[in-house]
Amino acid sequence: MPRVPIPLSIALVGLTLLGHGALIHAKAMVAQLLLDRAFSQTIATGHPVKPWSWADTVPVARIEVERLGISTIALAGSSGQALAFGAGHVEGSAEPGEPGIAVYSAHRDTHFRFLRDVRIGDAIDIVRRDGKAFRYRADAARVVRFDASGIDPATDRAELVLSTCWPFDALTEGPERYVLHATLIPAP
Repeated sequence: MPRVPIPLSIALVGLTLLGHGALIHAKAMVAQLLLDRAFSQTIATGHPVKPWSWADTVPVARIEVERLGISTIALAGSSGQALAFGAGHVEGSAEPGEPGIAVYSAHRDTHFRFLRDVRIGDAIDIVRRDGKAFRYRADAARVVRFDASGIDPATDRAELVLSTCWPFDALTEGPERYVLHATLIPAP
C-alpha cells in the first residue's frame, strides 16, 4: 500500500511545477499584449500610458528585427520589475536616434532570446514613444564582464546596444554579458 502514495505524490508535485511554469509563460504573453496596447496608446496620445494600473514603468520603445520576425516592447528603466515584463531602456543612456548610445537590456531566456540569432549586418528597427522610427545595422558583438562592458556613452554618433546575460543556454547567473552593437543608418 505505501508504494502508491509516493509515485502519486511525485506526479502531483510534477504537475504542480508544470502548471506553475505554464502560468508564468501565460502571464508573460498577456503582459506583452498589454504592453503593446499601452505603447500604441502612448504614441497616439503623446502621453505615457501604463500597461496596467499598478505598473511602475511605462513602454518607451518597440525593438524589431524584421529578418527574424521579432518585435518586443521596451520599458523605462532596467530594474528587476521592468525586466520581468520586457526589455528595459537603461537609465542614463541616450534616446534612440540621438547622439550617444541607447542601451537596452533583457533576459536571455525571454525577451532577448532572439539575440543569439541576430547576424552582423541585420537591421534593427526602433520606434520611440513619440512615434519616431530609426534603423540601426548590427555591426559587432562581443562577450564582456558585467563590470567591464566597454560601452562609452560619450560618443557623438547615434548608436545602439542590446545586452543580455551570457552564455545563452546557462541555467545560472554569471558575470558575463553578450553585447550587440549597432550603428544608426542615416535616413535617406
